[in-house]
Amino acid sequence: MSECHDCAGCAVIAEPPRSSKQAPPHVVAIIGPPNSGKSTLFNRLTGLRQKVANFPGVTVEQRVGRAKTKSPREVVLVDLPGVYSLSPRSEDEQVTRDVLSGQMAGVPKPDAVLLILDCTNLGRHLVLAAPILSLKLPTLVILNMADDLASRGGKVDPAELASELGAPVALISAAKGDGVEKVFQFMEGTSAGTTSLTPPKIELPVLQDIPRCRQWANQVGTGASYQAPAPPLWTRRLDAIFLHPVAGPLVFLVVVAGVFQTIFRGARPLMDGLQSLVQISGLWIERGLPPSIFRSLLVEGVWNGVGSVIVFLPQILLLFLFIGILEDSGYLARAALIADRTMAKFGLQGKSFIPLLSAYACAVPAIMATRTIESKRDRLATILIAPLMTCSARLPVYTLIIAAFIPEHPLFGKLFGTQAGALLGLYILGFVAAIATARILKSSILKSERTPFVLEMPPYRLPTLRSLGLRLYDRSKIFLHRAGTVILVVAIVLWVMLHLPLKDGKPPEIEKSFAGMVGHAVEPVIKPLGFNWKIGIGLISSLAAREVIVSTLGTIYGMQDSTEESEGLRQKLQSELTPGGAVALLIFFAFAMQCMSTIAVVRRETGGWKWPALQFAYMTLLAYVCALITNEVVRSGALSVIARL
Repeated sequence: MSECHDCAGCAVIAEPPRSSKQAPPHVVAIIGPPNSGKSTLFNRLTGLRQKVANFPGVTVEQRVGRAKTKSPREVVLVDLPGVYSLSPRSEDEQVTRDVLSGQMAGVPKPDAVLLILDCTNLGRHLVLAAPILSLKLPTLVILNMADDLASRGGKVDPAELASELGAPVALISAAKGDGVEKVFQFMEGTSAGTTSLTPPKIELPVLQDIPRCRQWANQVGTGASYQAPAPPLWTRRLDAIFLHPVAGPLVFLVVVAGVFQTIFRGARPLMDGLQSLVQISGLWIERGLPPSIFRSLLVEGVWNGVGSVIVFLPQILLLFLFIGILEDSGYLARAALIADRTMAKFGLQGKSFIPLLSAYACAVPAIMATRTIESKRDRLATILIAPLMTCSARLPVYTLIIAAFIPEHPLFGKLFGTQAGALLGLYILGFVAAIATARILKSSILKSERTPFVLEMPPYRLPTLRSLGLRLYDRSKIFLHRAGTVILVVAIVLWVMLHLPLKDGKPPEIEKSFAGMVGHAVEPVIKPLGFNWKIGIGLISSLAAREVIVSTLGTIYGMQDSTEESEGLRQKLQSELTPGGAVALLIFFAFAMQCMSTIAVVRRETGGWKWPALQFAYMTLLAYVCALITNEVVRSGALSVIARL
C-alpha cells in the first residue's frame, strides 16, 4: 500500500555517475509467493538503504535496496512482486517475468536470484522453482520460516533438496535472522563470479504442463525427505472463530470498529502535541523576523498551510500501524475471505477488500493495490469506487464542521456522543455509496462472470517490530514528501492570489484579490448548496488536496491559526454558513473527488483519461445533487421549527 512517484529515477538502478574503472552493481532479484516472508528478508538484507518507485512504464511498485555485503562490488536487491507462477495472468506476474528475462525496458537483467519459499508450505511453493531454475541464472533457494517448521514437527534436508534442484539451498528464519549469513555469502560469491550452475537431479518439467509441474514438485520434496508440519494449534482454534459464518463477521466488525475508535482517540494527544509545536514555532519565526512580505508569506502562507496538514501524521501512521499488524499477523487474509461473502452480493470479490480498506488512509495507494485483482473488470470497478471511501485527508474538514455546528450530547453513554456519531455516519455514508456504485457498475458497463476467489491462508504470526517500524518509516517519508510539495505549492499560490493585484503598492481587500475574483465567479453555481464565495475558493484549492481547504479558509478569514482546532475559524464559519450549508459541505466532501493526485493515479492505472474523466464527473455530480438536497431538507426543517415557534 505505497504511493509511487513517476520520475527519471524509476529505473531499477538509479545511481550517481560511475567511472569507467568501477564495476557496475551486481543486481540480485528476490522472488517468492505471497506470504513467504519476502519483504521481511528484503528489509533485513537492506535495512533503511532502500527506496520505493515504479517499474518503468507500468504502475507496479518496485522496491530497490543496497545489500550490506562485504563484497567490493555493490550489490543491489530488487524486490519483485509476490507471485505463484510466471504465467502472466496479472500485471504483477507480467512484470516479474519481464524483469527476470531481461525484457523490461530500462531495467537490467538480474545477475542472480534469491527464490524464497515458505518451508511450511513447501509442497505448493516448490512449483515456482521450476520456471525460476529454467532461466539458468545463479539461484539460491531460501527455505524461510525454519523455526516454524521445527516447532510444528516438520523437517526437510537442505542438502538433499539442493541436489534435487541443482541449486544451493539455505534454511533460514528471516524474522529472527537465523541462517541469513548464508544469503550474504551467496550474494558475495555471485558478485565475485565464483558460483557455478549444476544440473538438477530431476529433469525440469514442461512449464506449461501444470499437473506435471505439481508432480515434479512432489518428487523433489519426497527426495529431500520433506515432512509437512502439523497445522498450528492456535491457527486451527482461531480460525474456528474468525472464519465462523456468524462469529467471524461479528469479530470482523468489532476489529474494524476498534481500529477506528483507537485511531481517533489514540492519535489525539500526538496531534495536539504537533499542533502546539507548529503554533510555537510559527510564533518564534514571526517574532524573529521584521514585518515584511517575506514574513507574511512564510508564516501565514507556508507555515500555517503545511502545518495544518502535518498535524494529521500521527493519525495516518496509527492507521498504517494497525493495517500492518493485521496483515503481518495473518488476520487480513481471513478478513478478505469474510468480506468476499458480502462483497459478492455487490459484484465484487474478496481481493477488493484490502484496497478498499487502505483507502481509509489514502485513495492513491489503495488504487495501486488493486493490481493483485486478476479480473480487469473487477479491478476497474474497485478503482472507480475507492475514492468514495473516507480517506484521512477528509478528517480536517469533518472535524472542523462537526465541532462548529453539531453540539456534543451523549448518545450511548459518555463514551459515544453526537459528534463521534456524526463522524461515524460520514464513514458509513461513504462506504454505502461505494458499494452501491459497485453494484451499478457490475450490473451494467462492467458486468462479468464471477471469478473464483483463491487466497492462501497463512498461519497466525506475531508481527516483528522491525517490519512495522520500516513500514511506518516509509509511510512518513511519503506523507511528508506530499506535505512538502503539493500542499506547499498550493499554500504559496493561494497567498500570492490573496495579495494581488497590488493597489497603491499594498495588498487589496480579499474580495478584490485574484482569489476573490475566482470565488465570486463560482459563487452562482454553489450558492444553491448554501456556500458563499469564500467556500468556493476553498473547494477549488482542495482539488490539490482535500485537507487544504482548512488552511485556505483560515487564510481567507484572516486567522493565523488555520487548523481544525481554531475557535476563531469555527466562529467565522458559524456566522457565514447556515446549518444547511454546513451539513451540505460535509456531504459534498463525502462524495466529491477533490484530489488531483487520485485523478492522476487513476489515469496511470487505467491507461487513459476516459475512466478518470467519467469518475470525476460522476462523483462531482453525486456530491452536488446530494449536497443540494441536504441543504434544502435542513433549511426546510429549520424553517418549520421556526414557524412552530
